[in-house]
Amino acid sequence: MNGFKDHFSSASDRYAAYRPDYPAALFEWLAGLRAERNTAWDCATGSGQAALGLAPHFRRVIATDASAEQIRHAVTHPAIDYRVAPAEASALEDGSVDLVTVAQAAHWFDLPRFYAEAVRVLKPGGALALWGYGRMVLPGALDAPFLRFYAETVGPYWPPERALIDDAYRSLDFPFDETRSPAFHIEVEWTLPRLMDYLSTWSAVRRYQSVQGRDPLPALAAELAPAWGDAAAARMLRWPLFSRVGRLR
Repeated sequence: MNGFKDHFSSASDRYAAYRPDYPAALFEWLAGLRAERNTAWDCATGSGQAALGLAPHFRRVIATDASAEQIRHAVTHPAIDYRVAPAEASALEDGSVDLVTVAQAAHWFDLPRFYAEAVRVLKPGGALALWGYGRMVLPGALDAPFLRFYAETVGPYWPPERALIDDAYRSLDFPFDETRSPAFHIEVEWTLPRLMDYLSTWSAVRRYQSVQGRDPLPALAAELAPAWGDAAAARMLRWPLFSRVGRLR
């Protein structure tokens, strides 16, 4: 596991509880890429959000993560086989997988080694899907202070790989026959405290806390409160998804 950058194990319980789920339509579309739906490999599964989305569409989902702590907090499902393994060395059999998925994690990989691993384990005609989401856009007057928090308050504390998220993976090398995906979005209805819970999972927030010795979230919550209104009132929040999807050449 040399080179594994573990930004999430220390908050894996919060990650499992507070990260948003991906839309069901995404997994329906991904499953439609393959006539055979025997095995999907969800790489860097974290606490299993994407694996759970794949489970209704494949006989078996093998969900791996380099972090044993993340796997410990993953949601169990009879179709999902959770394993601790790095992205670049899955230990899966050659030509055994119909679909490989990576949700919000490809920017952490040694991509040439991961791509070689994906090619090794995919069946002929198999597909690879990388996707992610960047900063949500808050409604109305809430967005300007949220953008300042993202870019200025915790901006210097993001790992350099975050730039690939902000670029929507456009600059990633992708040596597969690419397929354009439909537009997908994550939508949630969250209260203000629930939004703060989600933000507490950001690696930049945790690094800010470590370096500065204080939590930046209470000040953000206070700044958002006047425009939010009743903090217990749920608001619709939305992230656009971006993706790179392709088949073996």
